Amino acid sequence: MTPAPPGRDAVGVSHPSPEPLSGPDPAAAAEWDARYAGAERVWSGDPNGALVAEVADLAPGTALDVGCGEGADAVWLAARGWRVSALDVSRVALDRAAGHARGAGVDVRWLHAGLLDADLPPAGFDLVAALYPALRRVGPGDEAGERALLAATAVGGTLLVVHHADVDTHHARSAGFDPADYVSPDDVARLLDDDWDVQVHERRPRHVASGAGAHHTADVVLRARRLR
Repeated sequence: MTPAPPGRDAVGVSHPSPEPLSGPDPAAAAEWDARYAGAERVWSGDPNGALVAEVADLAPGTALDVGCGEGADAVWLAARGWRVSALDVSRVALDRAAGHARGAGVDVRWLHAGLLDADLPPAGFDLVAALYPALRRVGPGDEAGERALLAATAVGGTLLVVHHADVDTHHARSAGFDPADYVSPDDVARLLDDDWDVQVHERRPRHVASGAGAHHTADVVLRARRLR
């Protein structure tokens, strides 16, 4: 196991406010803050099914939840003994997530930052989980998001990336969202070399009864272990 990541005071049951860092992109933060503020709850409130399935056989250690939203996955991990750092660009989401952690009686280190803004220790996490991450590229050929995920994973650790499958690209673009602008599990998989053991890379049925993503019925799941 790697040691808990260094940084400022951890945020937990008695300290609900997210840690101030250099700060996420203001436009992205404002967009997501507005989305979360517009509903009492955006997501289902349940941990991600792929996370539950893929992490069940792992010994708890340090974990990074990328784009943690309202905190269901981070809280689930913490309740099972993981030492969790969870980051998101939305302060509204993080405040809501911290409340859920208090209610569950667990400690989570909440970071108000995007993946590329956060001050993360290199190879600092036994588990890096990016579940439906909104990691936007800054231009063609940009691989910063993918490489940041790889760099955060400890030797011997697990990288788990999950995103929706079968996205209607035409419909998404008509709504102002182009999936090609964002990092996918397949994008990450293309960068995995002999230093990685790809344990799962598949399309998988998805069953979620409520929340903003309930209409998606399949996911692409990538799980890889860093060998060196």
